[in-house]
Amino acid sequence: MTGRVVISGASGLIGSALAESLRADGIAVTSLVRRAPRGVDEVQWAPGAARLDPAVLDGADALVALGGASVGRLPWTAGYRRELVASRMSATRTLSTALRELGSDAPHFVSASAVGYYGAVPGAVLDEASPAGDTFLARLCVDWEDAAKGAGESARVALLRTAPVIHRQGVLKPLILLTRFGVAGPLGRGTQIWPWISLADEVAAIRHVIDTRIAGPVNLTGPTRASANDIGKALARRMHRPFWLPVPAWALRLGLSAAAADSLLLNDADARPGVLESSGFRFAHATVEDAVAAAL
Repeated sequence: MTGRVVISGASGLIGSALAESLRADGIAVTSLVRRAPRGVDEVQWAPGAARLDPAVLDGADALVALGGASVGRLPWTAGYRRELVASRMSATRTLSTALRELGSDAPHFVSASAVGYYGAVPGAVLDEASPAGDTFLARLCVDWEDAAKGAGESARVALLRTAPVIHRQGVLKPLILLTRFGVAGPLGRGTQIWPWISLADEVAAIRHVIDTRIAGPVNLTGPTRASANDIGKALARRMHRPFWLPVPAWALRLGLSAAAADSLLLNDADARPGVLESSGFRFAHATVEDAVAAAL
């Protein structure tokens, strides 16, 4: 790919790393921003409030949609759950409408989703054909993906079911704080399987999806399974701190809201990257220990 990619959510952890990677290879990036543009490579938009001019997308190789209120902001109050939904639905619908207006000339739509799509399925190995779960985050992902499919039958749409990113500003952020103060330990049972992916592999996987023109759901997860305890212990070892203090499930639900605790920390879903691996993708970080080491 040597053309242009349009990104919404380019200021976030994944979006900024993706934009940097693309530009380093000479690929033009247009960022959709909600403030006044600061350069010719930015276009202001107001998702949910105003139509996006399809001309912004015309001629691009791909549109990558990564925006949405952070699931990492806790607790999930009733008001914040509404924001989690609205921020994703309004942006995705606005983009889908613009793509639909372009018809067969629309760029490849690479739309964010989350591995939380599957909900909690203890003991099962999940691939892209597995059904959706029934947690708050699973229901949100179903609606989010349906909004992306609104780009129309002629659009090529990839749905990125991304796992929590192993990075200092990703899933490790609260865990690093607990570990630094010596109070890290099992969250709930601790044996629940947490899908994960390194930031480097997340960016490389998105580029792979674009380059190989993949459509449909794609699990952006690491290739080997890891439990919540595996991730916590790997972090504790790297930081030379103990891993010993359990936090019971009831305390997590009380402090963070049941929706957040059950969707994020207590969720058990062994999702595998079947589409990535079958299409020839190679991971830089094959184990969660590798990913934690790279992040630190």
